[in-house]
Amino acid sequence: MPRIIARAENLRKVYEEGGRQRVILHDLNLTIYEGEFFVLLGKSGSGKSTLLNLLSAIDRADSGRIFIGDTELTALSEQAQTLFRRDHIGIVFQFFNLIPTLTVLENITLPRELGGQPRKRAEARARHLLERVGLAGRADSFPDKLSGGEQQRVAIARALAHEPLLVLADEPTGNLDEENGQRVLALLLELTREAGKTLIMATHNPEVVPFADRVARMHDGHLLIETQNAQPASALASFVETA
Repeated sequence: MPRIIARAENLRKVYEEGGRQRVILHDLNLTIYEGEFFVLLGKSGSGKSTLLNLLSAIDRADSGRIFIGDTELTALSEQAQTLFRRDHIGIVFQFFNLIPTLTVLENITLPRELGGQPRKRAEARARHLLERVGLAGRADSFPDKLSGGEQQRVAIARALAHEPLLVLADEPTGNLDEENGQRVLALLLELTREAGKTLIMATHNPEVVPFADRVARMHDGHLLIETQNAQPASALASFVETA
């Protein structure tokens, strides 16, 4: 039986809107296994991003528990959650979230250096990943000199730089044109599969489904896990070749 990497128990999230409460997640339960590519499919407002924000401790649930690896994330203090996220979770955002005043190389090495890793070692890892994402020659460039697709490739390298337990991707191609989106998606799937990482991706794009190990459809804060019968490894191989 594969190791459980992430588990959510009875997660509930409520927001105040106009003096009224809106339930975003309804007592949601979820189990994610090591090395799995899990897709959260649903329309905008269905609760996908909220769930990723809770799994990464960017936001807090109103009730319920979250475990990442052997750690109960919801039992940690806010500071401890921040440190845990920095050390064990990689995130790829829709809008890249690169620091504009840092070079490409510095954007990738910063989390590792904050975690106490020697600069030379952090830079060696970053340069290796930049080569893998096809940006070896842009290490000293600043984000505003890169295209959207290039910035997202840097974001992928940053998310993988610290060998995280879990990688979360929130609409990673949502801000890119179709061609760049396909290339970025192929690269993200290839690198996470190659490294044996666990990837949870929130998307409204059904084209991702054939490459997933499992798919869950989200609707109004409810989660319906579907059986995935495709062969994601072979499907991914053909997808990467055409991207």
